[in-house]
Amino acid sequence: MLRRAFVFLALGLAFWPQAMAADTATRDPARVPAGAYLLDTRNSSLMIRIPLMGGFSRYRMRFNKLSGSFDFDPASWLSTEVEISVDPRAIEAENTMFNRAIVGYFEPDKYPVIRFRSTALVADPSGRGKLSGDLTFHGVTRPITLDVQFNGFGSDPQGAGARMQFSGTGTIRRTEFGVIAGRLFADDRIDLVFDVEFARK
Repeated sequence: MLRRAFVFLALGLAFWPQAMAADTATRDPARVPAGAYLLDTRNSSLMIRIPLMGGFSRYRMRFNKLSGSFDFDPASWLSTEVEISVDPRAIEAENTMFNRAIVGYFEPDKYPVIRFRSTALVADPSGRGKLSGDLTFHGVTRPITLDVQFNGFGSDPQGAGARMQFSGTGTIRRTEFGVIAGRLFADDRIDLVFDVEFARK
């Protein structure tokens, strides 16, 4: 199931810009219409990869429940502030038993939300840059920086309205957030890979 999700995600990214309506599509952030944008949960994903001890393989998981929004002004797009929330209980993994174990490591009943709030964006006119912010995970809040790419704005070919699409990567150290369970078989590093789509309200 998870491998199929990776395949469909890759295909979607490959064809998404070409599928946008030609009269509205742009990859220039300064040409995107102003407005409030809400994360489309159906077309957004957050993958995490945890290297197993020895570094010979990485275990992959996908968070299935995300929410978020931002207000956008093309005249000051570098000042855009975004907030993303993740439900730590909604994880899809290749191994069902490990899935349950990972959920337990995050202690979701005690810490039911993983939240990222941006604080600064540094990017070039193409929309490629670094997004800094505060990540609250397992009850601990720490600053992190993500590598991000604005993939474009356009009208959904199926009539679902105008939308913006982004992708990016990042890395955190789980022990810095107090997650120490499983340290005998899994590396401290967690790699983040995300693709998110926001629909204009």
